[in-house]
Amino acid sequence: MKVLLSWLREFASIEGEPDELADHLSDLGMAVEEMRLLPRLDGVVVARVAGLRPHPDADRIQLVDVELPSADGAGADRASTGGALQVCCGAFNMAVGDLIPLATLGTTMPGGLEIGRRRMRGEVSEGMCCSAAELGLGADADGIMVLPSDMELGAPLMSQLGLAGDVLYDLEVNPNRPDAMSVAGVARDLAARLGAPFRIPQPTVVESGHDIGAVASAEIIDRELCGRFGVRVVSEVSVGESPLWMQARLALCGMRPINSVVDVSNYVMLELGTPNHTYDLGRVPAGHLATRRSTGGERLVTLDGVERDMQPGDGLIVDRDDRPIGIAGVMGGESTEISTETSAVLVELASWDRLSITRTSQRLGLRSEASMRFERGTDYELVPVALDRFCELLDAATPGGVSVRRGRLDVRGELAAPARVRVRPGRISHLLGRSFAAAELSGLLDPIGFGCAVAGTVAAERDAAGLDGVPSDALDVALDVTVPSFRPDVVTETDVAEEVARHYGYGRLGRTVPRSPAPGRLTPAQHLRRDLRRVVVGAGASEAMPNPFLAPDALRRAGMENAEPTKAEPIRLLNPLAAEESVLRPSLRPGLLAAAAYNGAHRNDAVCLFELGVVFARPPVDVPSDAPASVDAISAGAATGALPVETEQLGVIWADSGAAAAVQLWHLIETAYGLDGSLANARDLPGMHPARAARVLIAGQAVGVVGEIDPAVCDRHGLGQRCAWLELDVTQLLAAAAAAAHRPYRLVSTYPSSDIDLAFAVPDHVPASAVSDSLRATGSPQVRSVALFDVYRGDQMPPGTRSLAYRLRLQADDRTLTDDHVAEVRRRCIDAVEREHGAQLR
Repeated sequence: MKVLLSWLREFASIEGEPDELADHLSDLGMAVEEMRLLPRLDGVVVARVAGLRPHPDADRIQLVDVELPSADGAGADRASTGGALQVCCGAFNMAVGDLIPLATLGTTMPGGLEIGRRRMRGEVSEGMCCSAAELGLGADADGIMVLPSDMELGAPLMSQLGLAGDVLYDLEVNPNRPDAMSVAGVARDLAARLGAPFRIPQPTVVESGHDIGAVASAEIIDRELCGRFGVRVVSEVSVGESPLWMQARLALCGMRPINSVVDVSNYVMLELGTPNHTYDLGRVPAGHLATRRSTGGERLVTLDGVERDMQPGDGLIVDRDDRPIGIAGVMGGESTEISTETSAVLVELASWDRLSITRTSQRLGLRSEASMRFERGTDYELVPVALDRFCELLDAATPGGVSVRRGRLDVRGELAAPARVRVRPGRISHLLGRSFAAAELSGLLDPIGFGCAVAGTVAAERDAAGLDGVPSDALDVALDVTVPSFRPDVVTETDVAEEVARHYGYGRLGRTVPRSPAPGRLTPAQHLRRDLRRVVVGAGASEAMPNPFLAPDALRRAGMENAEPTKAEPIRLLNPLAAEESVLRPSLRPGLLAAAAYNGAHRNDAVCLFELGVVFARPPVDVPSDAPASVDAISAGAATGALPVETEQLGVIWADSGAAAAVQLWHLIETAYGLDGSLANARDLPGMHPARAARVLIAGQAVGVVGEIDPAVCDRHGLGQRCAWLELDVTQLLAAAAAAAHRPYRLVSTYPSSDIDLAFAVPDHVPASAVSDSLRATGSPQVRSVALFDVYRGDQMPPGTRSLAYRLRLQADDRTLTDDHVAEVRRRCIDAVEREHGAQLR
């Protein structure tokens, strides 16, 4: 929101340095993003075109003779030179007798250009004829500004426009400040801060002719959609250019001047925050306007020339024949647009339902200055004032004036009664950390339009406030605060507290550290997750953070196109930043494979990386019994629009390492959490080595995968060595860890231990973990640990077998094991492995 200081001063006597006023605006919650001091430009004066001649040597340049007051004339104190000057100019939109801005010699322009005497193709130029863009008064750079004929010749242009030394503030207005979307609203807040009286001047309108009811009528069909609908009719209108001062203000505030009627409409919207719409009365049958919601299937060509389809519930403005001629609160229709032939104007100003405007604007992707204000809420009490202000300004902008029909149409729908909020000084004091008496609250709220009345006593508030040194009578009195119509965002006591804080000054409140009876702490799950990270880091892994978005072929390269839950189409982003990152990852493996490949390409071959992150799967739903066989639960879930299922996982990859490294890390995690897990060899794990991979089981439930990456996958990623992989479902792992957290204490034996080594020729299809389980179960309770320390395949082994060597540690809790005891346990273990797995002791 851009506002001019001179415009603010039309509502209040606002005094102070520009920097100080900017600080006040920011402290009031309207942060000043930019402050621009408009230059005085005393060297840019009003000059008259005395003659136009073609340049003898340039087709695109003409010679302009400009006239200034003579040295002894009335304008001698305003122009340093008298008589006519020759200026070379590239614009051709002037005529003899026109008044134009002339930058005289020695003037420094807003862009830094210093005007000096120059030659252009042999002709002398003694100044510069200026466009609006060159003066910083707009974006029009196509032609020279043609000034009104009543301007004083030789006078500084900026002084004539009332902009000399003015200040333009660019404010950040938050969505909860609808009142600050107008010059009057900003002036109200600033005046309250400075203690200056504020008022909105009452427009002066001279009415004539018959009553408005003879040519126009208005109707509210949907009373919830439209709370108030006001109409005025202005005739004898001559559509042309608006006054230059108005064009300059609009341009500086970001609005493009169009014509006198549209410019006046936009000016009233910026000034009072009340969007309005103008219709060519001759194009509105019988001058009848009505508001209703669309029933669907209706179409309307808006002012931007686009045909738009209306959906049920969209707000519409319709004519006598119930045909749409405008989208309520968003944009008018092309059929009733103001043109140069318009002689009578019907101006409409309404108060619309905020949610309806928001839905329609967002659905159509059509966000206008009007819809932005209606979405936040406008002041329905200003409807008659804004209509009269429009008529007043249009009368001043039209040569010869206009004729305003007697009276105005003012139809009421369902308007919410002014909100009343019970405000307890003790509660406000507690929220803001400073004691506020009722009288002080009234002093802060009254200047910004809030009505305050004493409601009674609330003795309990004195105790609840918790503030020492506050007089009891100051906290005992409660206020009933009536919220003004221009603040629909204020509905609770906390909202009122925010207004008090803004106008008292956040800087004056001081800083306090809030006290809480429950200090922050980590949850048990957070502790377990941090423990998991410490175990993995302690094993030598470095944490990586790959992108959660994948290329469409990343799963195929990782060998996971048929993996659960990705056997269905992966989840694709509707608006990816890049085509190569358009799929949500269903696994951490593709990202870590790419990270390992990147490190390998940079000669970091033996990298060990891990990630704790979220993966995404399509939501499964129940498939109807009569659904086709081709429809599965995952594809059916996608059709319902349900949200993806997010699962936290741990992924660890070791380049240049085998499955044993991954299994060893799993055992570390298992030991750290006190879990009783197991491994189950699997040949059906996509992307994993068919003979060196297993599922990780806890209580018979699969919680992850361990082993080696398929060599073909490694080759596709440029990894020329083996890669170990561990993948765990963190949610299930932490649940099991939490359940095992209360395991009983086990005594540590003080008796010596004995180690024995056993090597078996084991068939290839028998998992090494199965042999370990048999040794541990058979030798219990004396077998305390079983470690696989060697795997051998070679010519000395029978076909289809490999050698597995285990080290068993034996120990008793109550005695020292003798050689006979050790031999007995050894024999039981050998017999069990040979019997259960078809192995032979080597």
